[in-house]
Amino acid sequence: MLIKLLLFVKHNFGFLWLLIERVNSGLFILLHEKRVRKELQSTMDNQEGSYSTRLLSKNDLEIVKQLIGSQNPNRLTYFRPHGFDKKSIQRALVSRSLITMGVFQEKTLVGYFFLRCFWNRKCFVGRLVDEKWEGKGIGKIMNDVMYNTAWNSGFRCLSTISRKNAFVMNAHAKNQSMIILKELPNDYLFVEFLKKAQLEQNQP
Repeated sequence: MLIKLLLFVKHNFGFLWLLIERVNSGLFILLHEKRVRKELQSTMDNQEGSYSTRLLSKNDLEIVKQLIGSQNPNRLTYFRPHGFDKKSIQRALVSRSLITMGVFQEKTLVGYFFLRCFWNRKCFVGRLVDEKWEGKGIGKIMNDVMYNTAWNSGFRCLSTISRKNAFVMNAHAKNQSMIILKELPNDYLFVEFLKKAQLEQNQP
């Protein structure tokens, strides 16, 4: 019920959603931010391969705008963690509870992803891979960072996925970490990503 209510508020009452975000951000900063960011940095430092990951900041506004603006609009139908105007992107990049990150090939931003953290030890994850860089393992890199940061911080790792989003549904078809918690209105699924040990405990 709470998830349905939050989704309704987010999509229909923007001003109220901003208020909820501010209250939540204050509580998250007070209770959990230090630990989550420590785990995040440790996870990113341990990444290997030809790509690099790092936190994004207000100085990355133009490259984030460029990445989002270069995508086919159909790819953004179900990826709306925030508005895509300059002010909304700026707000996201300086938020302390919506933690934004990037995957880079040298200096090129090829993946944009985030942890939306709540004070009650739940976080929602989301990601966008540049369509020119699909199929190169970037999604897995982002998943590893998001999932392990959440798990190691003692947070539940959650997301909402539209059944109509064929690309994401296909990407998660072989995701052994994902379980469906419930069906939501408008063909959305409320899902959780679990560690292997947690998955084994959930098996009948």
